Amino acid sequence: MSDVPIADYALLSDCHSAALVTRDGSVEWLCFPRFDRPSVFGRLLDDDAGHWSLRPVADAEITRRYVDDTLILETTFRTATGTAVLVDALAVGRNERGHELGADAPSVLLRRVTGVDGTVEFELEYAPRPEYGLIYPLFTPVDSGGLTARGGADVLLLSSPVELEVNDYIATGRFDVRAGDTVAFCLDYATSSEPPPKWWSPDAIADRLADTTEGWRTWSSLHQAYEGPWRDLVHTSGRVLYGLTYYPTGAICAAATTSLPETPGGTRNWDYRYAWVRDASFTLQALWVAACPDEADKFFEFMTHAAAAQIRRGFDLQIMFGIGGERDLTERELPHLRGWRNSRPVRVGNGAWNQRQLDVYGELLDAALRLPDQVDRLGQASKRLLADLADSAAAKWQEPDHGIWEIRGEARHFVYSKLMCWVALDRAIALAERIGAQDRVDHWNRTRAEIADAILTRGWNDAVGAFTQSFDSEDLDASNLMLPIVGFIAADDPRMLATIEAIADRLTDENGLVYRYRADDGLGGEEGTFLLCTFWLAQAFALAGKIDRAR
Repeated sequence: MSDVPIADYALLSDCHSAALVTRDGSVEWLCFPRFDRPSVFGRLLDDDAGHWSLRPVADAEITRRYVDDTLILETTFRTATGTAVLVDALAVGRNERGHELGADAPSVLLRRVTGVDGTVEFELEYAPRPEYGLIYPLFTPVDSGGLTARGGADVLLLSSPVELEVNDYIATGRFDVRAGDTVAFCLDYATSSEPPPKWWSPDAIADRLADTTEGWRTWSSLHQAYEGPWRDLVHTSGRVLYGLTYYPTGAICAAATTSLPETPGGTRNWDYRYAWVRDASFTLQALWVAACPDEADKFFEFMTHAAAAQIRRGFDLQIMFGIGGERDLTERELPHLRGWRNSRPVRVGNGAWNQRQLDVYGELLDAALRLPDQVDRLGQASKRLLADLADSAAAKWQEPDHGIWEIRGEARHFVYSKLMCWVALDRAIALAERIGAQDRVDHWNRTRAEIADAILTRGWNDAVGAFTQSFDSEDLDASNLMLPIVGFIAADDPRMLATIEAIADRLTDENGLVYRYRADDGLGGEEGTFLLCTFWLAQAFALAGKIDRAR
């Protein structure tokens, strides 16, 4: 059973793909050549779905960190006989610097072991399993050292100075690392229709690792001017968010993985390797706070192309897209995978892709208002899209939808959806001159007032003493903490104070973490707490002047 704690995985990225590495040096998730492609290593979701481990034979004390200003992982192993350091990186293209980081990722995983003192014996275990573990590839030795693995549409070449023995579709080897020694490996990927992957010499590995290090550092130097509280955490978070960006389009993945459960053994396991309009808008704002604003240009261009003609033809804005701009993300299950800690089913695709969620109009326009310099640089098509989004919000706000939490049941009149339609119009009014839509402002003003009246009359429930999840319901919802955050109502308004206290009292667990809601949503399994909602509660307390409770 795959049961490594999720917190024990470290992320690698080349801004095309992502890998996850355990504390003891096992790569257990890797999808080449895109975040959303089938895994090459998938032991994250099943013991038999592939991995590549490099670890000491003996017990070791383990520490790890990211190399300064990068997403390059450095793991230090201290054994009774010596100390060695493992460095892992997904390579970026040659000489990629600053804004170009990730432009031409080669689908290459670099791994290097260096001896620090004494002698450490390492063991290597290499078991690629393409197509989510369905394929057991055939190995062929490489004269220069290593193995080629072919299976299905995938070809992998492992460059290895260590002699490997193959048994039952698993390659293994052992080697000693002494002080000053360096043993370097490279995994190069291609599809069967592309030129074959190449063998990498130790010097080539060293050069590309240095190049990748410098690429990340130049990106950080350009993008990470934030010097406020928790500086190091903010900078690391900014790099992680950039690492979840698919460079070719500017799309931002909600996550690097699929089907990690809300609760172990549960069924609420979804594929998040796609670009949600809402999540990407939040991410752009987070990158802005972290002094990384430049990615907004590409994201708005991506949205313009992905949503091409949808709005003008009267359709809803799709809530999510494939990272290449794909619209059809039909969901299916992979029954051969047991899931993390037996959390079935494992899913690929996401059935929410064709849901109606009216809040997305407001999310996108709110992000645009936060990034005025980027809006000024947008082309006419993107500016027109922003104005059309506001018109759509004005036309559709009275209709039911499935809400921010993607409820898979009957559509309702969710308060948060109405709120974000209000936000869409409020932000569009503020942006009107920048996007050439001054002629629409009067209409937007009138509709904004209508939405506000509906929220205050039907979203408030006297019996509950709070704003509720949907019109005329009695269920609380943490998304209503956004009412003061977006400027709809003052946080110290008695109705909002009562709502904040109700959520703190009834939607918070013993650790202070906040549930999205506690109402029946028609899905099996238990609802987990949601970290974003916890930050919303802290922000709402702060806006209400309750700083100690916010901390």
